[in-house]
Amino acid sequence: MSACSTTTPPRRLVKVSLADGAAQPLGQPGVIQTASPSPDGKYVLVRTRHRPYAYTLPISRFPQRIDVLDLASGAPVKTVADLPLADAVPIGNDAAATGPRGHAWRADVPATIYYVEAQDGGNPKAKADIRDKLFTIEAPFTGAPQELAALPLRFGGLSWGNGQLALVDGYRWADRHQTTWQLNPSKPAAPLTVLFDGSSEDKYKDPGTPYEHRNAQGKYVLLTGGAKGQSIYLLGNGASPEGDRPFVDEMDLISKKTTRWWRSQAPVYEVPVAIIDASGKKRQLLTRRESPTQSPNYYLRDATKKDKLTAVTKFPNPYAAFGGSFKKQVLKYKRADGVELTANLYLPPNYKKSDGPLPTFMSAYPLEFKDKSTAGQVTGSPYTFTRIGGGSPVFWVTQGYAVLENVSVPIVGEGTKDPNDTYIEQAVSSAKAAIDEGARMGVVDPARVGVMGHSYGAFMTANLLTHSNLFKAGIARSGAYNRTLTPYGFQGEERNYWEAPEVYNAMSPFNYANKIKTPILLIHGEADNNTGTYPIQSERYYAALKGQGATARYVVLPAEAHGYAARENLLHVLWETNAWLEKYVKAPAPQPAN
Repeated sequence: MSACSTTTPPRRLVKVSLADGAAQPLGQPGVIQTASPSPDGKYVLVRTRHRPYAYTLPISRFPQRIDVLDLASGAPVKTVADLPLADAVPIGNDAAATGPRGHAWRADVPATIYYVEAQDGGNPKAKADIRDKLFTIEAPFTGAPQELAALPLRFGGLSWGNGQLALVDGYRWADRHQTTWQLNPSKPAAPLTVLFDGSSEDKYKDPGTPYEHRNAQGKYVLLTGGAKGQSIYLLGNGASPEGDRPFVDEMDLISKKTTRWWRSQAPVYEVPVAIIDASGKKRQLLTRRESPTQSPNYYLRDATKKDKLTAVTKFPNPYAAFGGSFKKQVLKYKRADGVELTANLYLPPNYKKSDGPLPTFMSAYPLEFKDKSTAGQVTGSPYTFTRIGGGSPVFWVTQGYAVLENVSVPIVGEGTKDPNDTYIEQAVSSAKAAIDEGARMGVVDPARVGVMGHSYGAFMTANLLTHSNLFKAGIARSGAYNRTLTPYGFQGEERNYWEAPEVYNAMSPFNYANKIKTPILLIHGEADNNTGTYPIQSERYYAALKGQGATARYVVLPAEAHGYAARENLLHVLWETNAWLEKYVKAPAPQPAN
């Protein structure tokens, strides 16, 4: 970080008048990470990182000081916390640093800070009835902090409403359990009321996200309504077996009953963006509406009148040069163990069934689950307008390929089993099921299929080429291939290397560099800033592959991070990918027998 360099001067917080541009320094210079004014505009909450820095830890673990400054004079009011280097945080997705954390302003009152503190030493494996406690401290910050709530799960977020209403989220990664509680801020430490409870993986039962709007102070708080202000509003994706159907619900917090205002209807995909008017008369929404042939645009919708729509924008189709739109078909099929899967199929614009099976390009990204039924739930919609970014495989429908995009690769570990215990088998089975379904339809040539993945998808790609003969070539971008270089967990894996060495070794394609016979193109950003995918991963894997006589190419993108951004690099990635597919997938030369 440049701010940590001895040659870079510390930064200073400055208040600038919008009337005349006059600048007034606030507080002392330092490595200021965040600064947030209180809702009443009298104070500013400043988070400053300070020495000793650690070059083996991210900035989120650096020592930090939380100060309150007087916004008018810039004078210090209170140092709320001064926390040391967090170099002893337990391993695990539910782990937390000890001491107060997450300081922020309560959004619904003039000047009250809230924060959270772990009660289990930050260790999710420790037995504890209470994981976190939520505290508040009011201006002028001279009194003792007040306990607001005790949470049996790790704190996951907070939505403020008013003096009698707030919603707090808790989660537990081990079994994907999540809970939302309703609390009354005027009754500190009172028992919590469960509002929602279930699995974060169960998208079909997701109640939606409580809707927030800006209050008079410009802070986001819960929008409430109903006769006595006892209702909140929920905006959700509406996952269902037929795909996502976004919705808006009104929930009565007294009866806990919900009333559906509106739900997206086929053959379009419409997403609620904002509630403009929550009164019983209009129920006016701002939505974004699209279809496979209509680019997204914004509309005003009266939820009380089915067909009452008023266009707000008229954005043109950005893909007119490609013929207007890409035709998408959502495939539903099963893999060998019965888990239901989906994939998006794209075919060339003028393709006819009589043209026969096509060379095929597949992309995917594995996801971990604790339950087979939720792993097979359908997400996404067949009615969305296809958008393509620089890394999209959909470009290749213009080159005569069938494209299988967003192919489901669920890695399931039910009960006491961990998903990664059978990672290889499940990944290969998922890929084979997608190819088999395309071949059954007569559009995929199973003898000419290439696979691509980015990051964890690149890791998947290397494993698929290593442990199956399903593909003619692969493209792996910014991946990790040696799991001993990420020994304290990766992706959803919480066990460290010494707890599960057999899993780390079996999942590392580097260990099987002598077995891969399929051509593989490795691409990596020279300045990859993702701790699990430093460029050394591709460098060492490429060296191992070449040493074993594999067909491999390694492309380094100058000054590029984990996600590629520069136009020159994006175009070069497209060129490299196309050249690789044309050579090894579309018309592959005969390969020597293994």
